[in-house]
Amino acid sequence: MSNILIIYSTVHGQTRKICDYMQDKLTAAGETVTLEALEDKPDLTAFDKVFIGASIRHGKHRPELYQFVADNKEVLDSKANGFFSVSLVARKPGKNTPDTNMYMQAFLKQSEWQPKVLEVFGGNLDYQFYGPMDRNIIRFIMWITKGPTDPNTKVEYTDWAKVDNYVAQIQSA
Repeated sequence: MSNILIIYSTVHGQTRKICDYMQDKLTAAGETVTLEALEDKPDLTAFDKVFIGASIRHGKHRPELYQFVADNKEVLDSKANGFFSVSLVARKPGKNTPDTNMYMQAFLKQSEWQPKVLEVFGGNLDYQFYGPMDRNIIRFIMWITKGPTDPNTKVEYTDWAKVDNYVAQIQSA
């Protein structure tokens, strides 16, 4: 069995929810799993495998993500590793794979680290949870992308079967 670290960078909590789910599945399968927030700057050296999940905020991964992977590139490259991105764009067919998702492709171009196991997951849309500024920005983006704009919308776009498949990839990495 492996000693696995899953690092998350989340704004509204969906990436953390996905990581909690992964931890539960992996632990049930006998793996040792530690969850850490990116802002806690976890030490990677004690782990066999390191996987990072990050959400999109207003069209971008957070700058701290790029700094963290640059600071830890050598250690990341020496271990089984992976990266997944969580966004509302990933809800759409044609934008829901690492090869077709613009945010994943932007990450791979901007990052010094090239993760071995990649995936993208749809996020969660809950207008009532957001503050006024975020609510209006996200509604505008959803209007442009032909998504739901009703301010009472609450829908989870995460494909949990796809998350299960990623968990299997973590185990076999």
